Amino acid sequence: MLGSDATLQIHFIDIVAIAAVESGACRLARKPSDRTVMDTAMPQPGGTISLERDTPELARSYEQAGIVQFQHGKFLIGPLALKAGEHVLDIGTGTGRLAEFVAGLVGPGGRVIGIDPLESRIDIARLRQSKTLTFETGHAENLSRFADGQFDAVYLNSVFHWIAEKDRALREIYRVLRPGGKIGLNVQDPSKPHQSRVLLREAIAQAGLADRHLESNPVLGATNEQLKDLFAAASFIDYRSDLRSLVDIHADADSMLKWSEASAFGNFLDGFSKPESDQVRASFARLVEVKRIPEGLRLERYLRFAFARKALPFTNTHGPKI
Repeated sequence: MLGSDATLQIHFIDIVAIAAVESGACRLARKPSDRTVMDTAMPQPGGTISLERDTPELARSYEQAGIVQFQHGKFLIGPLALKAGEHVLDIGTGTGRLAEFVAGLVGPGGRVIGIDPLESRIDIARLRQSKTLTFETGHAENLSRFADGQFDAVYLNSVFHWIAEKDRALREIYRVLRPGGKIGLNVQDPSKPHQSRVLLREAIAQAGLADRHLESNPVLGATNEQLKDLFAAASFIDYRSDLRSLVDIHADADSMLKWSEASAFGNFLDGFSKPESDQVRASFARLVEVKRIPEGLRLERYLRFAFARKALPFTNTHGPKI
């Protein structure tokens, strides 16, 4: 097992998960939902997402700071109600921290397979391998190596907003799930951008580069309505989703920007020259200071958590299952 993770009590209603990024500590605080106060919807971030910009250094940085995504990944795993002996697929597993946790839930009779298109991250994940936990390079849009109905559950933790062919990915997930199998994912919702993303766009404007803001940190998020349509088109049933707030505490702007670089596998500010990037970073560092509290920089992220399942075969009392 790599590293040490703080124990996290999981709640699913009206909570904010507060993770102290620099120490890996995590605590929870109740917060009433405020669904009437929403940011004005921003245009969907564009730009080109490349899988070729990742490096071993970025992968190592991601592993060191990955407690952030690991902790909110636990909120994704809870509703899947995994049982001992089940087979689970982790798509976009990164360095495998959450998959290792899930392997502990399904026990020695279960199996967890993690896939990720980024080889440098899979290299780190393989240090976590065991008899019941394996890792492979692979893409969500092509799960042809797996058999129909092979998995009891499939999840994607902070991955869906990197996938361009979402419809194709969901069709593949549907195929590899057994009847009654569950899917869970979380995704950035463009109608409620992270506070850091709003500040970054302002920093880009201050640097005189407002017309190029789409080059800053492209993601392909999805709203509730878009997800609902995508899940229905892939034949999933019992779709449900909710938008959740997560609060990160960063030591300083530099640590936060390093996390953004690592989690975006080289796509963060990649469209800017070095002088332009330095200018944006300096503006961001000034702007983000308004978020400082005694513990550090307090910034909210917003993720939409969505769940559904594959229907069981219809039983016809006058004939075989169809």
